[in-house]
Amino acid sequence: MNQENAEAAAQLDAHARDFSVLFSSTPRGARLARLLAAEQLRSWGLPWETPAQIVAELAANAATHGRLPGRSFRLALHATHGVLRIEVTDTRGDRRPVRREPGAEDETGRGLLLVAGLADRWGVAEDRFPRKIVWAELDLAPHQATPAL
Repeated sequence: MNQENAEAAAQLDAHARDFSVLFSSTPRGARLARLLAAEQLRSWGLPWETPAQIVAELAANAATHGRLPGRSFRLALHATHGVLRIEVTDTRGDRRPVRREPGAEDETGRGLLLVAGLADRWGVAEDRFPRKIVWAELDLAPHQATPAL
């Protein structure tokens, strides 16, 4: 952890921050979620590059695999106690994401591998039917190694 992340983590302990927005379940909505998340994290003085990549993958999955016509997905950012939690909620609770190794010829299927590699922890939680929440956490403060799911 560098000095910038340590200072940001110290600020988080003093002030918890929350952000939540609905987006259309479209490629445009996923792109806007990434851009708005990056801007929100910058405004909080937090590192934004890695979280923005995670948001991009989770939002793209929500817009592609969690999409129901006329339904939106929600992006939420929670920053407190040295941890940034990213949550993407969609309306396809019946479709749980599965991390898998794509074949060499597959053009898709690497998003959750990227999330697992970038996040300190990630997972899926049930929400009120018919929703699910796919989440990822990034430690912003020094910590002991925590195995990823």
